[in-house]
Amino acid sequence: MQTSRFNSGPNPNPNSHLTAKERTTLSFPARILLNENRLTGEVLDFGCGFGSDVKLLREKGIPIEGYDRHYFPDYPQKRFDTILCFYVLNVLLPEEQAAVLIELSRLVKPTGRVYIAVRRDLQYEGFRTHRLHQQKTYQCNVVLKSKTIFRNQNCEMYEYRHFNQLSRPENPDCPFCYPEPERELIAESATVYAMYDKFPVSEGHALVIPKRHTADYFDLSFREQSACLFMLNKVKEIVAERYRPDGFNVGINIGEKAGQTIPHVHLHLIPRYAGDVDEARGGVRGVVPSNRSY
Repeated sequence: MQTSRFNSGPNPNPNSHLTAKERTTLSFPARILLNENRLTGEVLDFGCGFGSDVKLLREKGIPIEGYDRHYFPDYPQKRFDTILCFYVLNVLLPEEQAAVLIELSRLVKPTGRVYIAVRRDLQYEGFRTHRLHQQKTYQCNVVLKSKTIFRNQNCEMYEYRHFNQLSRPENPDCPFCYPEPERELIAESATVYAMYDKFPVSEGHALVIPKRHTADYFDLSFREQSACLFMLNKVKEIVAERYRPDGFNVGINIGEKAGQTIPHVHLHLIPRYAGDVDEARGGVRGVVPSNRSY
């Protein structure tokens, strides 16, 4: 199983763990899910803080594990039927939020569910001095596109499922709007997902696909393009660890004359291996074979 890459690089938000609270009773989101019998199968509390919900749910017979990169840093080594993520995203920067959503998508089983609780009572966004710890901590409002299962003035709870397990009314003939339920999703964020190519050029050939249906990469917003590149970096790490290639080609076909066959944006990440072609020189220049060598 993978290890977390959430800690890689300098951390501009090092004190997010200081927002964790000690509790002697179940959190409000945990009580709702327990009462609605949504805590099914093997359960993970991702970003569990001091582990209060984990301890209390175990006492109620729920098979649950906890992970928190500060307090319980042993990264999970399997996938789970149900994952809880309570009030984590509110204290993270946008790029950290995206990284957590990708982690959650990889840790949940293909037909599992993730329940994400976010605060709805924040009056101030940004860095501020924590009253108890007197350190700078960050907070922000978070809105996701997943299904809302509960909301009041203080809290909203979302249910996330893998993109290829959902039904949607739009673009029913597009294979990237409706990827087959049995296909393996490599990872997913709020606006982008990745899966292995159905007809791979090489072992580990992956596709990065924005969820919004549009044919031209240049019609994506800057935010959507950034999300694609963020996902591309994550998928490269995953593919590199799994397949150990010697290099990569990255490409986007835009328009029929450029070889695009499905009118929905997708980025190709193609692992390359020593000896997979007689002459690798030129790389993506080979789209025009006569100009490959120079």
